[in-house]
Amino acid sequence: VYTFSDGSKKHTGAIGHIGCTSFFPSKNLGCYGDGGAIFTDDDELAERLRMIANHGQQVKYHHKVIGCNSRLDTLQAAILNVKLKHLDEYSHARHEAAQYYTFQLQGVKGIITPEELPLSTHVYHQYTLKVLDGKRDVLKQHLADAGIPSMIYYPLPLQQQEAFQTIARAAEPLDTAEKLAYSVLSLPIHTELSTEQQDLVINSIKDFF
Repeated sequence: VYTFSDGSKKHTGAIGHIGCTSFFPSKNLGCYGDGGAIFTDDDELAERLRMIANHGQQVKYHHKVIGCNSRLDTLQAAILNVKLKHLDEYSHARHEAAQYYTFQLQGVKGIITPEELPLSTHVYHQYTLKVLDGKRDVLKQHLADAGIPSMIYYPLPLQQQEAFQTIARAAEPLDTAEKLAYSVLSLPIHTELSTEQQDLVINSIKDFF
């Protein structure tokens, strides 16, 4: 959620001409399979997007543009309709868990915790540390040895992906993206995470450093 200078608030997906979100099961608002949505208040754009998501057709078997089969099935829509009512609760639970991590890990040398900027509220789909001095992979293994999962989102920046090697390259080195790709580590975070579970993660990190 972003707070504007006049005090009004908007969710991220409501800012700009178009907003996109994923309903993958691990997301803050997730269905039980693959899904996603595009948000817009432009009727003409919405009509075109619906057409693209439905094989490029408005009238069955008459294709105006090249499209894809990207229709959300009824079961997933029904699940999301129920869960949507609880989205604020889910966001609050993640935010509380993130604040606990940040408070307990403050002062631990060797890591940098996420920063929450003024006038914004982070919903913490991930809680991602920056691990300093090239110790990210060793810390990840240390947590794994203690039975604690952690994830690297994402191990290779786009400019290093094989699929993009034939496309025009960046005019300048993308040092920040590359540095982060080799230093970030995401800790467990979800709506049902207990303080006791977080303490296991926190104590394991403190033991490492």
